Amino acid sequence: MLNLHSFAAGRWIAPDGAARAIHSAITSEQIAQAGSRLDTAAMLDFARNTGGPALRKLSFHDRARRLKALALHLKAHKNPLYELSYMTGATHADSQIDIDGGITTMLVFASKGRRELPDAQVYLDGDLEQLSRNGSFMGQHICTPLLGAAVHINAYNFPVWGMLEKLAPTLLAGVPAIIKPATSTAHLAEAAFRIMLESGIFPKGAMQFIAGGSGDLLARLDGQDVVAFTGSAETALKLRSAPNLLQNATRFTAEQDSLNASILGPDAKPHTPEFELFINEAYREITTKAGQKCTAIRRIIAPEALVEPVIVALSARLAGVKIGDPAARDTTMGALVSQSQRADVQARIKLISQEARRVYGEDKPPLSKGAFMTPQLFHCADPDMAKAVHEVEAFGPVSTIMPYRDLPHAAALANRGGGSLVASVITHDPEVASRLAMGIAAHHGRLYFNDRDSMGEATGHGAPLPHLVHGGPGRAGGGEEMGGIRGVMHYMQRTAVQGSPRLLSAIGQTWLPGAPVVKAATHPFRHHFEELQLGQTLTTKPRKITLEDIEHFAHFTGDTFYAHMDEEAAKANPFFPGRVAHGYLLLSFAAGLFVEPDPGPVLANTGLNALSFQKPVSPDDSLTAELTVKRKTKRTDEYGEVRWHVRLSNQEGETVATYALLTMVAYNPAKT
Repeated sequence: MLNLHSFAAGRWIAPDGAARAIHSAITSEQIAQAGSRLDTAAMLDFARNTGGPALRKLSFHDRARRLKALALHLKAHKNPLYELSYMTGATHADSQIDIDGGITTMLVFASKGRRELPDAQVYLDGDLEQLSRNGSFMGQHICTPLLGAAVHINAYNFPVWGMLEKLAPTLLAGVPAIIKPATSTAHLAEAAFRIMLESGIFPKGAMQFIAGGSGDLLARLDGQDVVAFTGSAETALKLRSAPNLLQNATRFTAEQDSLNASILGPDAKPHTPEFELFINEAYREITTKAGQKCTAIRRIIAPEALVEPVIVALSARLAGVKIGDPAARDTTMGALVSQSQRADVQARIKLISQEARRVYGEDKPPLSKGAFMTPQLFHCADPDMAKAVHEVEAFGPVSTIMPYRDLPHAAALANRGGGSLVASVITHDPEVASRLAMGIAAHHGRLYFNDRDSMGEATGHGAPLPHLVHGGPGRAGGGEEMGGIRGVMHYMQRTAVQGSPRLLSAIGQTWLPGAPVVKAATHPFRHHFEELQLGQTLTTKPRKITLEDIEHFAHFTGDTFYAHMDEEAAKANPFFPGRVAHGYLLLSFAAGLFVEPDPGPVLANTGLNALSFQKPVSPDDSLTAELTVKRKTKRTDEYGEVRWHVRLSNQEGETVATYALLTMVAYNPAKT
């Protein structure tokens, strides 16, 4: 018997009289208990006043590095989690999706945090807006961490992945989390949480855990807090309707019920790679996690002429399913999480069977103990008149096949789900893909297209990825999770700031054009990374651009575009006063103006971003380069990235081009 503890306000709390029993999905015997009366006010205080300030002291990159360390720590200690996972009815393959998939998701967020977020506490959202004629008054959107707590209410089907996919963007944003897993699989979530907490990688108060009921926690939240929920639409409605959440406009994201569809393209006839792919995808989504996936295929939509071949082929695949001990490597489908969940699925099957006939499966459980059931396949011959098949989700190994007449009809049937997390389209015809994308995208959070070209590397209909948003409109909850840095923004406040470039530079921790500059006595390329200051600027001597330069560059590179070579044709162009210098000639000359040739701290030029040519340069114009340190980002213990703002101007001081130059600059080895 496992006694699952909550971790609240810095201490572990054992179950008490409020504890609930947890049963094995394999034997139905009690294996654990969870639940205790918690001081939720103390938990929120601990998160807001201990965890939050400690996280906000760290930069995005500091938090990303800790996320990576936490994921690697979990990976090194994951083996005991598998034994607990089997008790939830999950096979080894199911457990890999949950455990290893969750760890991978955390690693992706760590990587994207280092690559896409600044080494700072403030995120700049969008470009600088000039609000005055001379640029002394500017506007910028910034994103900063919310000052409350994120309450994560997770579903039972993926106790590790569901926890980590919410936790990673939350911690990366700098917001502490209170994790509430579903009680029926809380033994696995608690074990994973203990591993993370005992690592000591994140500061105190960054993570808390509730085993059992959450008491009055939601009633204590305010406008600085966030609720992220995964579960049924019924429960989501109840939670998001709490008066204080509505009154305080507390952020509430939900990932809930979804009658996902998979559409077979009319070109994907039997014996084509696409037909076999379609059967494989449907089989996998019915049997993985015993169909207990929010992204599982509930409705199989096929051309009228292909419905029977689909039924025959899919039934043949399902006949090969081996149901049994989830820990056995040759088991291909495990159990539902509990007997009560199986009873719920069977009740929903009765509703579906009023509109569709069963073509595969049976009511009788395949094993006498546990919560096992056979896959169930139904055929709805008239989906236009049906209701239950588009509204009732049997959260188990159940799917319904239905016919469509043409592509608009297929789209209409897919959209009958009322808003779904994902729909897949299996076709090799680009026209089919394009038309269905336009027809169903508004009703779906993700569209998965697959064919012979991508099937070897595609991740599958039911696999949400940390790079892309996971959520859907309408019935699916209207929320979004993951989505890379988009997911981090759910835990931050976007604020418009206005002021002078000098003040906005300080707020955004990035030098902005118009802010004061620092004229260095020595060339900035002679300075090590830690010695460079934001705003440090080099202004070069001017260089005259001659007609000979232009012609030599044209012949040397092969770029003999008429604007550089033909005076009369260039004058006829509304953009040019006559022959002009190549844009890339200006960049080349600019490099020659500001580059320090001798070996030094600058290791490499790694990129050039946001290039804008603003005014043409004619023969006999002069070119001056101004190079300013815009932002510094630590990359390793040996070097960091310096983003330089480069402005090229002519003899009148007019800007002819701007861009961001990226260089890797070494630390001073004598000081590290």
